[in-house]
Amino acid sequence: MLETNMITNQIKIFKKRIQDLKRYLDYNKKESRLSEINLELSLPETWEKQKSIKKLNKEKFLLSSVIKNIDEIENKIIEAIIFLELAIETEDHIVLNDSFIEIQKIEKKIKKLEFYRMFSKKNDHCNCYIDIQSGSGGTEAQDWSKILLRMYLKWADRKGFHTEIIHESVGEIVGIKSSTIKISGEYAFGWLRTETGIHRLIRKSPFDSSKRRHTSFSSVFIYPDTDDKIDINFETSDLRIDVYRASGAGGQHVNRTESAVRITHLPTNVVTQCQNNRSQHKNKEEAIKQMKAKLYEMQIRKRQEEKQKIENNKSDITWGNQIRSYILDNSKIKDLRTGIETNNVQSVLDGDIDNFIEQSLIIGL
Repeated sequence: MLETNMITNQIKIFKKRIQDLKRYLDYNKKESRLSEINLELSLPETWEKQKSIKKLNKEKFLLSSVIKNIDEIENKIIEAIIFLELAIETEDHIVLNDSFIEIQKIEKKIKKLEFYRMFSKKNDHCNCYIDIQSGSGGTEAQDWSKILLRMYLKWADRKGFHTEIIHESVGEIVGIKSSTIKISGEYAFGWLRTETGIHRLIRKSPFDSSKRRHTSFSSVFIYPDTDDKIDINFETSDLRIDVYRASGAGGQHVNRTESAVRITHLPTNVVTQCQNNRSQHKNKEEAIKQMKAKLYEMQIRKRQEEKQKIENNKSDITWGNQIRSYILDNSKIKDLRTGIETNNVQSVLDGDIDNFIEQSLIIGL
């Protein structure tokens, strides 16, 4: 009897949590909008506009995902009620145990959906770019940047996201001077936006014959791929466009033409580069797209920083503003904003960074 009361009370709580989620996630509006999109996609004239189809299908996928998840949980709750009633009626402890197991599964599904409430910022649903830039420290810093690049690629792979290295400037000996990765997947920017900042590495350098401790810095900057929705305008005269031969591993795959493109926005000195296509035209398109996204994100951050400065006289971001320290000698990684620590260094460097990301989202960074 005690078990049936516990399950009954849990079902009541689930119902309330689902109703709260429906309100917060605008479930009814999303259903209505999904119907509008389906109607629009059924019109012959829509299929004459390829860009519109792509945009509508992307919106449809995001809306369907939320609606489907909520509907599935509601159906599971109905099933749990049926199982519970059957268990009470037949006094069958096996069925009652099955009901309890089902309740635990529903709890996990609701928690996951509640976590996605944190992806409420304007561009959280977008794909994104990661810029990694090595700091001072030469070979050591460049090696550290390469380690970070691998960490984010491994993390994205764990999430089932698609990754593409848009640009990579290789170090003189090892590692990278800089790199730009595109991450494509559901809420990619929402997941990664709090990773922007300075990542500090402390270790006995494998490049120092005396095995002395070195401190290295790498800057990570995350910005959304907002497609054509960015309202950023610049004059052609504001851009300096340089073309060069793309670097490669050698042999037959070396690019013999100047297809790689580097664009500099002269008023801000923002630089974007692309070399992953054989076509100079396509590389230029991608670099301009990145430029728009970067300038957009800079604008947003500038407004936020100005607002924060007025509120608490916060100092500007500098190389001293580390968000996370990776102390390999002591087998410790500490996030300086959330206080999260772990001794499982190799796991983190292999892409297991969800604890840091989730906590930063929970506290609203």
